[in-house]
Amino acid sequence: MAKKRSTHPSANSSPNAKAIDLDQHTVDGAGEFLTSNQGVRINDDHNSLKAGDRGPTLLEDFLLREKITHFDHERIPERVVHARGSGAHGYFELTQSMAKYSRASFLQEAGHRTPVFVRFSTVAGSRGSSDLARDVRGFAVKFYTDEGNFDLVGNNMPVFFIQDAMKFPDLIHAVKPEPHNEIPQAASAHDTFWDFISHTPEAAHMIMWVMSDRALPRSLRMMEGFGVHTFRFINANNESYFIKWHLKPVLGMKSVLWDEAVRISGADPDFHRRDLWESIASGNAAEWDVGVQLIPEKDEHKFDFDLLDPTKLVPEELVPITSFGRLVLDRNPDNFFAEVEQVAFHTGNIVPGIDFTNDPLLQGRLFSYTDTQLIRLGGPNFHEIPINRPINPVHNNQRDGFMRQMINRGKTAYDPNSLGGNDPHQAKSSEGGFVSMMERIDAAKVRARSRSFTDHFSQAAMFFQSQSPIEQTHIMNALRFELGKCDTLAVRERMLYLLSQIDGGLADDVATGLGMHVPKKIDGYLNANVGADTDAKALQPKKFVGEAPQSPPLSIVLSAKPGMKTARIAMLVTPGFDEKSFLVVKRALIAAGGDPKVIAPHAGMVMGDEKTEIAVDFSLPTVCSVLFDAVYVAGGTESNTILESDPRAIEFVEEAYRHCKAIAATGNAVEFLMTTRVSKGITDHDDAIATGEDRTAGRVADLFVNAISQHRNWSREPKLFPIR
Repeated sequence: MAKKRSTHPSANSSPNAKAIDLDQHTVDGAGEFLTSNQGVRINDDHNSLKAGDRGPTLLEDFLLREKITHFDHERIPERVVHARGSGAHGYFELTQSMAKYSRASFLQEAGHRTPVFVRFSTVAGSRGSSDLARDVRGFAVKFYTDEGNFDLVGNNMPVFFIQDAMKFPDLIHAVKPEPHNEIPQAASAHDTFWDFISHTPEAAHMIMWVMSDRALPRSLRMMEGFGVHTFRFINANNESYFIKWHLKPVLGMKSVLWDEAVRISGADPDFHRRDLWESIASGNAAEWDVGVQLIPEKDEHKFDFDLLDPTKLVPEELVPITSFGRLVLDRNPDNFFAEVEQVAFHTGNIVPGIDFTNDPLLQGRLFSYTDTQLIRLGGPNFHEIPINRPINPVHNNQRDGFMRQMINRGKTAYDPNSLGGNDPHQAKSSEGGFVSMMERIDAAKVRARSRSFTDHFSQAAMFFQSQSPIEQTHIMNALRFELGKCDTLAVRERMLYLLSQIDGGLADDVATGLGMHVPKKIDGYLNANVGADTDAKALQPKKFVGEAPQSPPLSIVLSAKPGMKTARIAMLVTPGFDEKSFLVVKRALIAAGGDPKVIAPHAGMVMGDEKTEIAVDFSLPTVCSVLFDAVYVAGGTESNTILESDPRAIEFVEEAYRHCKAIAATGNAVEFLMTTRVSKGITDHDDAIATGEDRTAGRVADLFVNAISQHRNWSREPKLFPIR
């Protein structure tokens, strides 16, 4: 018998072996019609099939199912999106009964505590990417209620890029590393992303958020959380209220600068993960106020935007937030993989008293999440993994499958039955059985968007004009950086035109940084997300004209909460440091809730002027100032000589100054600062620089604490970096 020829790529190799012909598997789609995987030409690849243009998405939509299913199964085993994450355990405590609005059991009695697990994440990068990528942050909460698990699968931004789930694979394909070279990782600053955005004006509002400081949080503990979509509360009388979820950090919102984010990614790519872990481990629980915006059913159409449009928010000036609880994270996971990696969230995990709306992005997510978990976690029993199990018993007729853990007794696994006493049996609504809201639907099947979804620029303008001048500058600089990374001129031109529809001044400033002019018009329609037979011109988005209403809660700076609890302060010392001044400042920092760390030129121990040795937390070669919120330099007999001769010490304080942070020095350490660029701040009487003699260390400490509590001295930045 002839020996069988191996088909392994490494086998049968010889200098004359013919290379595998890859051309037969290569397609580029140039000049071709869009088709399904079965070869059917697609008329509308941008809208899911709905019952009416504002109605629910239909299960029969085979094109949506095929597209989403293929997308959900593209990566194994890490998540397709939100791969890079961290998490913690805690509880939700109800502080005010919401029985008037919802019959959910965990929202009935004030004081009731519900166990939770929260996973934070970045969206675009892989598991090994940096925590400090400019990106949306996932904020997913699993409530283990006594009626079953409720998952609030949200983000740190209240809106999204797209309006219909049909476009989600396109969005992620565009932002992921470009497929021909797998570059760049965890970054949107490349051609394919901005090419997609430049053709997708519905993303205009979200782009303002992603280019803002919200995309660079100082800590996961210092960012807001949102449900993104409009959901419903339903009370015991079957009365419905539209709701928008809000989670506001007790510590207030804080961010880092882009330059800091770049440095942190190199110095400590686990910065956010480490911060959350160490904060909880030290007894500083992370905490948020939880609330919703409540909108009665009758008020659904009272706004000049559509509540079902996920690219829109409800300004707090129109509908204030009703706060009713606190979310507290106080326990770290025992095993990262078993808990953080295997936790499976799903927008479809709801309990009686909470329900969906016809938001077409939400409707697509209701299908996608289960489908994703099936491949990522190896089969249909992912709900039995400990982190995913509800705290109340599970009884149903589902059986077998990969990794089945539940052992079901008895011979019946069907309903109805008589051999098993017809158990488990259905629950009446009065017994806690889930009943979907009865919503009347009478509409034609169409692939279309509601005309009420076509205002793409007014809320983008509102967001931009609600920012402080320094935040507007950061958005402009972010756009200059991101678009400056795009090689294709046409992409940059389309984006400048799109920006001009939001704010002419912003577009002009970005264009100046790119060495371009804002085009007066562009070829083709901005609104490309319509079907082939749709009149795109009729749906052309309208340029925003006029002055947008301002909403201060949209600005980190304008809504800042003073305080420095858990702030990390570098205390730079050298041998022979002044112990008395050092201790005065350290005590003041701790009393204000700060977390001071000793930095010295070397590791180990360092001795003060009174022969007391203290432990060094970090040596200068191992850290940089971007890992800290403020810097104090202690005086000492040899401090000037040592610090002035160490370039790393000079860079440490100058970098903190450049990033607008609070800086303090006592004794002859002030002379050291005067040899650096910080001297300009001292002579200009910068409010965030506190200096003084050793005998005035108490006053210096008070000024330092106050400066740290303001987070940054933003008035310093325009002087250091004037706009060109």
